[in-house]
Amino acid sequence: MKTDVLIIGSGLAGLYTALHIDERLSVLFVTKESMDASSSWLAQGGIAAAVSKDDAPAYHVEDTIKAGAGLCDEEAVRILAAEGPKDIRRLMDMRVPFDLDEEGDLAITREGGHTRNRVIHAGGDATGRETVRVLMKLAVGKPNVTFLGDCFITQLTLHNGAVSGAQALIKGRTEPISARCTVLATGGLGQIYGKTTNPSVSTGDGFALALLAGAALRDMEFVQFHPTGLYDPERGGNAFLITEAMRGEGAVLRNTAGERFCDELAPRDVVSRAIVGEMAKTGEQCVVLDTSSLSAKLFKRRFPTIYEECGKRGIDTAMIPVCPVQHYQVGGVRVDLHSRSTVPGLYAVGEVSCTGVHGANRLASNSMLECLVFGRRAAMVINSGQWTVDSGQLTVNNADGLPTELKQQIRACCDTYAGIVRSAPGLTKGLEEIKGILSEGRDHNDREWLETRNMALSAQAVISAALQRRESAGTHYIL
Repeated sequence: MKTDVLIIGSGLAGLYTALHIDERLSVLFVTKESMDASSSWLAQGGIAAAVSKDDAPAYHVEDTIKAGAGLCDEEAVRILAAEGPKDIRRLMDMRVPFDLDEEGDLAITREGGHTRNRVIHAGGDATGRETVRVLMKLAVGKPNVTFLGDCFITQLTLHNGAVSGAQALIKGRTEPISARCTVLATGGLGQIYGKTTNPSVSTGDGFALALLAGAALRDMEFVQFHPTGLYDPERGGNAFLITEAMRGEGAVLRNTAGERFCDELAPRDVVSRAIVGEMAKTGEQCVVLDTSSLSAKLFKRRFPTIYEECGKRGIDTAMIPVCPVQHYQVGGVRVDLHSRSTVPGLYAVGEVSCTGVHGANRLASNSMLECLVFGRRAAMVINSGQWTVDSGQLTVNNADGLPTELKQQIRACCDTYAGIVRSAPGLTKGLEEIKGILSEGRDHNDREWLETRNMALSAQAVISAALQRRESAGTHYIL
């Protein structure tokens, strides 16, 4: 197989990139399962952008940098805030069904860390699904775009120091894909933790592929935990998200004694630590999100997905049990302001990338905006033919495959040592455990084994980076 542009992944970032690629260039879109198996599809929160009359990009910049503990790349943040409104208008032109108010204007809400209303939604709490659905239909209609599902990328291929495509596992056979440039849009690494809002496909594939190709990673220690994952001990590791927008509408957090204990609209890392501290005091496994101040009409209209899911599980929607769960990988493949990695021919967009825009902690609803702005900027460079940057090199522990039973060991290790609260001795022990798992690697051309390898390499990157940062910052809180 040959293509001009190879896009690996099925979420918003990859789709928006593809829609901005010049139609004279062929695009091959590959995903290891179906096109709706992505974190973008599951995203309940909205898209943050300075589109209201009382807002401005400068305010958005301030809020983003504050949430990021001052460690954001300011130029990247300015680009995000300044160009974001244009991409929102582009989505509106594409007929993404954003929610409107009674006057027919965009219904704009507020979430934690924002000082102004600037978050827009589609389908109430189904922004990701509604946006991806529209973009997928548009991409399928483009004559230069081809989709290939059930295609697992085992490794990127290199030629003269540049990425020249990939090796793909298709129906048990390895097939080469030749590409003039390759875009990683593979999402996060949530499956290295015991509880995550990420889908089962989020096994850190993009981080591992980049590492093995010699690309640099950045800020991997910053792992965001969402404060309000639905607590349901009868379910497995994939947690259902209770969107932050619910707290923006007035829902409050209470301990099991009914007492409020934190500012619900503080940045996510602050709220998550407050919940963990409260659970430690009470010995309980969860706290309660009190939504009783929301009218039944508002609840059903704004949060139909949550209302339906709680109903299925027999959970009282007025008092929803919640606890922090892994949600988003803030760091990722180091890229420049046009999403180019440190290896020529390789781009990264969306959660797998690190533009520096989020700093130490992502501001709520900035993730989808980042997918749009920097996906489009990647396409601009690809269309111009300026596809290479100076190459870098990062030495990694390369393992060709691991037995799948080690996945649970990886999750237990990350939960114990690389969670919301960390310590240097714990991280040291965790790194030793992951290195031990990697040392058991062997050559297996099988998706389950290779996913486990990718999880282990991603976990090693997170823990190693956490050990190197000795001071607490944002999502990285070390004792």
